[in-house]
Amino acid sequence: MYIEDKLTSGTCDTPLDLLSKLVRIESCDPPGREIEVARSLEAELIRAGVQVELDEFAPGRANLLARLPGAGTKPPLVFSAHLDTVPVGTTGWTQEPFGGHIRDGRLYGRGASDMKSGVVAMTAALLEIATTGTPLTGDLLLAFSAGESSNCLGAKRFVERRTFAEAGAILVSEPSSLELIIAEMGVLWLRATVFGRVGHVSGDGGDNAIMKMAYVLPKIQSVRLPCTDHPLLPEPTIRIGTIHGGAAVNVTPDRCFVDIDVRIHPGTTPSEIIDLLEPLGLDLEILDFKPSVETAIDHPFTQTCLQACAANRSQAPRISGVAYYSDATIYTSAFETPFVIIGPGELGMSGQTDEFVEIEKFNQAIAIYRAIAESYLK
Repeated sequence: MYIEDKLTSGTCDTPLDLLSKLVRIESCDPPGREIEVARSLEAELIRAGVQVELDEFAPGRANLLARLPGAGTKPPLVFSAHLDTVPVGTTGWTQEPFGGHIRDGRLYGRGASDMKSGVVAMTAALLEIATTGTPLTGDLLLAFSAGESSNCLGAKRFVERRTFAEAGAILVSEPSSLELIIAEMGVLWLRATVFGRVGHVSGDGGDNAIMKMAYVLPKIQSVRLPCTDHPLLPEPTIRIGTIHGGAAVNVTPDRCFVDIDVRIHPGTTPSEIIDLLEPLGLDLEILDFKPSVETAIDHPFTQTCLQACAANRSQAPRISGVAYYSDATIYTSAFETPFVIIGPGELGMSGQTDEFVEIEKFNQAIAIYRAIAESYLK
């Protein structure tokens, strides 16, 4: 449907052209600067006559909301995606990270999978519906956020403004290999601190906080987390992400802290995790908590998505859960809106070197999103 040769024209005549253009725009978080991606999408949507609002809520950080009006007899359907990407790292790439080049049926670059392919596929589906004039019973919204990769900044902004509190369902285009994801694990970020006593190598050596932390790190990793039975989610995990301590090489550090990522099942609370870690002698601070969210398999929206995937793929999709979080944790927690994740990006590709999306799945995603919207809002 969309051929690779169109990329050489330098235009954005096809969704594939637009995807390549967006991959070439750096929007790594930090610092984000999603504003440039948002403006490119805004121009495409305005050219097609679609209502667009660009909300630059912090310097360079922008959400984009587009609305294709329906008859208003049914609540809106939200197409959700984020405009930021994770950083590229320093080594390991054999493809240009911001090249947007095509090789052997794949488009490469940071964000190709997570999740600019989802952004563009959703945009393309809305534009196809707008072009054909398909009547909709409710509004179809594009809600593209900033800062999802770190702390869901843009999603929280949408919630604060209650932009789509009345929505009937949310479709998220995070990487899923076009399978259906209906459950996300909860994510708890903690800062654990130990204290020592400052000293100097030439005199009183003090009490080294880094050495105290080194002693306790294996104990943190070996904490046995609560694990309620869940048919779709992997086991809970606890991981050390960063470590900080010391001011100078010849001064004994009197403070050391680590930031910890804990992935938990529904029903487990932050206080339960804190109770497990406090006996290790740690001073604990909650940095962020993203609750676990889930939509029932037999929910009508899940079934609508399942049917659309089955009709536009050569094989029936699997239904599963994931350890990652998406903006759905913010929206569903705030508004109790059902969500489903279907994305063209490969599950597990997020943050990898030589990130790519398969063009066939990208094209299939456009058809699936259109089918979901036209079915749900018929």
